[in-house]
Amino acid sequence: MDLQVLPLAVTMMVGPQIMSAILLVTTRHAVRASLAFLAGVTAATAAGLALSRGVFALLGQGVSLGDPSDRGSAGTIIQFVLVALLLAAAVRSYAKRETAKPPRWLGTLMDAGPRKAFEIGTLVILLMPSDIMVMLTVGAHLEQRDLNLAAALPFLAATVLIAALPLLALLLFRKRMSRAMPKVREWMNTHSWVVNIAAYVIFILLIL
Repeated sequence: MDLQVLPLAVTMMVGPQIMSAILLVTTRHAVRASLAFLAGVTAATAAGLALSRGVFALLGQGVSLGDPSDRGSAGTIIQFVLVALLLAAAVRSYAKRETAKPPRWLGTLMDAGPRKAFEIGTLVILLMPSDIMVMLTVGAHLEQRDLNLAAALPFLAATVLIAALPLLALLLFRKRMSRAMPKVREWMNTHSWVVNIAAYVIFILLIL
């Protein structure tokens, strides 16, 4: 897998996804809940990539996605359509920035155990529009270059690593992070629209 797609792992975790990871390291069962969250992220991302690869494999049987270097190929056009959808989402997030609030379910993570954390880790990947579009982009990338699912393992590993950053920071710098994480959480709660737009912009820039 080339470097064009690998950085999209950043987009996978920007937004409520990384906010969830940060919230979990401020809870009473931080380590256990965070590990369960990472397991959910891993399972959901692997399943999403497999499904996306399968979809484009079926699509490729009827419609050639073309050469990756051809800007007019079907595969490239699909990626541009995904970019356009995220651009519209970014504009929508900016327009509603004054009333933007983090999802209500984020508040439930304060008392989350491993089971709840695993469920959230799964859902923040499979139900987030930005993540769905990223995984579709990776699927189109694999099909267009005739790569199997194993080629997406670096992308999966990068996604999980980014999701694990709050936990790793807590384990390495426990005292400092115990003080810093609540402040980061408060900032992200009041600036959720900035985080969402950042995710969209990163995706757009990496694809274009």
